[in-house]
Amino acid sequence: MKLKKLAHLIALIGVVSPAVAQELQPNTPMARVEITGSSIKRVAKEGALPVQVISADMLQKQGITSAEQLMSMISANGTGADNPTSGNNVFGPDADRVSGGASFASFRGLGPNSTLVLINGRRAPTHGKSGKAVDLNSIPMAAIARIEILKDGASAIYGTDAIGGVMNIILKTDYQGAEASAYTNVTEAGGGNIHRGSLIVGHGDLENDGFNVMGTVAFTKNEKLESRQRAFANGFQPQRGLSPDTTGTPFANQLTGAGTALGTGFKVPGDSNTYLQANPLSFQGKCDSVEGMSQYQSALWKDVTSPLRSTYSCAYDYGGDYVMQSPSEQTNLLLRGTYKLAPEHKLFVEAIGSRSQVISILTPAQISTSLANRNAYPVGGQYYQDLTPFIPTYNRNLPIIYKWRANPLGNRTQENTTESGRLLVGMEGTLRNWDYKLGLSKAQSKTHMELLDGYAYTNDFYSVLGSGIVNPWSIDGSQTQAAIDALERTKYRGAFQTGKTTMTQLDGTVSGELFQLPAGKLAMAAGFDLRRESYLYTQDVAADPILLSPGNANLPKATRDVKALFAEFIVPVTTDLELQLAVRRDDYSVIGATTNPKIAFRYQPASWLLFRGSANKGFLAPSFTQLYTGALPQEMSSGVVDTVGCAANPNDPRFCAPDRFDYLSGGNQNLKPETSKQGTLGIVIEPFKGFSASLDWWAINMKDRILNRTPTIVLQNPVALSDNIIRNPDGTIQYIQAGWINAAGAKTRGIDLGLRGDGKFEGGWKWNATLDGTWTDSFKFAEIEGQPYKEYVGLFFTRDLYLKWKHSATFSVTRGDWNVLVSNNFASGYKDQLPNAGKGTPPPGFDPDVSSYTRFGLATTYKGFKNTSITFGVQNLFDRDPSFTAHNVDDVVGAGWDPRVADPRGRAYTLNLSYKFF
Repeated sequence: MKLKKLAHLIALIGVVSPAVAQELQPNTPMARVEITGSSIKRVAKEGALPVQVISADMLQKQGITSAEQLMSMISANGTGADNPTSGNNVFGPDADRVSGGASFASFRGLGPNSTLVLINGRRAPTHGKSGKAVDLNSIPMAAIARIEILKDGASAIYGTDAIGGVMNIILKTDYQGAEASAYTNVTEAGGGNIHRGSLIVGHGDLENDGFNVMGTVAFTKNEKLESRQRAFANGFQPQRGLSPDTTGTPFANQLTGAGTALGTGFKVPGDSNTYLQANPLSFQGKCDSVEGMSQYQSALWKDVTSPLRSTYSCAYDYGGDYVMQSPSEQTNLLLRGTYKLAPEHKLFVEAIGSRSQVISILTPAQISTSLANRNAYPVGGQYYQDLTPFIPTYNRNLPIIYKWRANPLGNRTQENTTESGRLLVGMEGTLRNWDYKLGLSKAQSKTHMELLDGYAYTNDFYSVLGSGIVNPWSIDGSQTQAAIDALERTKYRGAFQTGKTTMTQLDGTVSGELFQLPAGKLAMAAGFDLRRESYLYTQDVAADPILLSPGNANLPKATRDVKALFAEFIVPVTTDLELQLAVRRDDYSVIGATTNPKIAFRYQPASWLLFRGSANKGFLAPSFTQLYTGALPQEMSSGVVDTVGCAANPNDPRFCAPDRFDYLSGGNQNLKPETSKQGTLGIVIEPFKGFSASLDWWAINMKDRILNRTPTIVLQNPVALSDNIIRNPDGTIQYIQAGWINAAGAKTRGIDLGLRGDGKFEGGWKWNATLDGTWTDSFKFAEIEGQPYKEYVGLFFTRDLYLKWKHSATFSVTRGDWNVLVSNNFASGYKDQLPNAGKGTPPPGFDPDVSSYTRFGLATTYKGFKNTSITFGVQNLFDRDPSFTAHNVDDVVGAGWDPRVADPRGRAYTLNLSYKFF
């Protein structure tokens, strides 16, 4: 049987590699409509598995040029901290300290590790530094022909580790001619502009000339967008339940301690309480005289940070000082050559490369000085701050310890350069009615971090502070030239860390028909996948001497081999019913072997009606970082209470009003793999010509889910995780052991909706409409084994937001050389994070409901000039600001808004010019 005929058959139930299917009709890049559902007559061609297709044309018209924008179009993608904006963070339960500005896919909100990203049906290398998943910034966007989203997950062909689903990025092949494109995206409010240029060139017709060579290169530049450029990024709105929960201020707060000016605590006249921090601006009601500062709202956070520490302290809106869009540059390259060996055999070589430079800009370091660290402000220093007018017991003959946002040291600035590439040599063809494909590839991703500013050698920096030359109480932030020079000498600038992943892969597949059954021929496919994967993470310099050094601990090179075999059968039971039976066996050299089956059906009792469904099992091995990352000492981002210690020692500030806790994070070599049982059940109808609809119910049950056990979670579970709270002999907390654990599991249910329509208006206008939406009915999981499962849909959560409904919709009209497209993206609202850890009564202006977020886009394309296409568009047509949320910025980046849901850029104007030379 010829390849085209068999591929068409297998495509009917959605099991053929899209890369192969594309090759069937090389002159029509969007040809494989049989399983993608991109044409209106899709019922007879709809597969057993739900697949969403995003075309290159749709990306261009909507002005989608970045991975972050792309993922917002996919309703099945989670609403999590897997984008560069959310990742531009230091602390927080989901801060990926080594993401380096990467973008990841996280289907069903199960995490990037659970989403398999492919390029032309084959695996891509994981991000060099993070090592957890494929950085979508490494994909050559300008070379994309289409993107297929397999929402079923746990694919027997691609890998049972795809529990959340598969994202297959199909690149252009067999291109002929030359085309240059220039794109710009400019925001109305300023900042965050995006520019891209690309060139694609190809020569040779594979059928007539016997060969084709092609190449494409693209360059993209993203400009910086700062929070101060958007009014909604405001972390001081106490009437709405939002204010900074930090006393690390540019105008320092004084701390108490034995042997210091404030002693072990102080009282104010008429008040019996003993307080632990003081600031003269707070006593005078002038905290807001310094930009970004405000009076600490003790009543709002009284159960999170003790009022004994905060009543006479100022706070700082560092959440409103974040960079919303990091400045970055990406260069992508694709080279491909295809040679026709014989009428039904071809050999190809494909090279994909990318280079991404991202400048991550974080707020200046926050420090707490102490006598032990010898960085207290000395008696007799020219900036010595005397609080005797406010505190009668103040001892100005003793040094001062203080908490300070070290703005004169500069923003912590990192440059992450990621270079990724894959070289693939492959053969495809037909031999005695059996189709085959074979590939050998080598891929790697390497990320190098340099520190540009804001990082200092701890001992040198502390010595400068202890000298008294630096003024931590400067109203305008200015310092003398001598202080600036002294601070400059403490800084470290230069190479810091390097991470590298590699993958060598040999894969092959054969497919054909075995024998005749009463309802048709039994078709089968079988294949193998052999991989060697490795990961290393090294320090270019010693990290310990550098204050608040970023990243993870060293991880010497770790390697594992993966061997996989799979087989699939297409069984025609009746003329209307087909079954897909599949099984895959994976053998990990480190974890062990696993065998996982899959069954799917496609039943079409009428030309306008189709039923489909699948059931399968998944298996996800722990990543290298989850297993082997070394212990890294860190500091929690805000004061929290030791609930066990405080209950046993009431009113003792060491337990009930601690400043901060140290913690360790790292890998866990005792981790077990995640496993899943999942399935889909759907219906597709075409009640009349020009309209079709699909409705697919999905469910996933996971066991031993691998989660990052944050210090916050440890403190919230002091009994179940008592071994992770390490105490001093006096019972105070020495440090918290955080890191990766196998949680109890997760259960999620939902429905995917797809609508397609097209037709004609009078006057020769053609219209087309689409909608892809996801309804998440339930997402439950337990943090710790033995705890009850908790529902998270529609509620604020620090990892992912599990929203009830998300959709992406388009409506376009075409006549002659004109096309007009209206697009809409929608995300439903949710219950907000409660101030004060949910204790007490929130302020009257607090709204517990975060409103939904919707954006419209408008684009017009004109192709009336020879060889030229012009697209002008408006993104966020109605200039919708992100919905307000009162979440604590220490948990999720964003002051007054949430980057997991919203786009901070506002209304933006796009212009795309494309010209074909021949």
